[in-house]
Amino acid sequence: MDNSVRLVNGTSLCSGRLEVKSNQSNQWWSSVCEDVFGQQDAEVVCRELGCGAPSVLQGALYGEVEASMWTKEFQCGGHESALLDCRSSGSDRNTCSPNKTVGLTCSEPVRLVGGDSRCAGTVELKRGDWRPVDGYGWTLKEAAVACRNLDCGSAVRQREESSERSVWRINSDCVQSGSSLRECVTSDSSSSIMDLTCSGMLISDIIYVPI
Repeated sequence: MDNSVRLVNGTSLCSGRLEVKSNQSNQWWSSVCEDVFGQQDAEVVCRELGCGAPSVLQGALYGEVEASMWTKEFQCGGHESALLDCRSSGSDRNTCSPNKTVGLTCSEPVRLVGGDSRCAGTVELKRGDWRPVDGYGWTLKEAAVACRNLDCGSAVRQREESSERSVWRINSDCVQSGSSLRECVTSDSSSSIMDLTCSGMLISDIIYVPI
């Protein structure tokens, strides 16, 4: 089935103004009013798009439109696999206040595993499935993007580790152009995977002892 949601006018596949395909046969896309959309609905959208958890939900963040508006209230539980699988209110809300078009930013589907905190460990990226990232060609630019998406500050240490596994190989030129990590990967196998420590780990590990 064709995708039924998309984020447009954003900086990556995981951010933008939310649009819903209200009818699969006529390909008609509708913007969504903030009044009928909540945090659990956002969680479903981000998951459906293969992105990480929602980080920003704000009206008119990615522009206003005069196009048709989805006005039935979504009633997601937060665990559905697609937004249109959620229950919705039976009646339409015929009006949507100005600057209320849903703008949504989902985090990058990236994580650090096996470390001392969520801000340290082996870099894994999800595009369909979770895989470690190839260490060859990995630069501080990619490390900085990963730490920022995890809300873990800046990159302070990275090292390659030997492990023959299926990996995601990241195109550095693609990242340098401003695209998201998820948009810059290809499937590969490698004996080198990347371990990363972000500054957020160091901050969280400081124990303050009053004098």
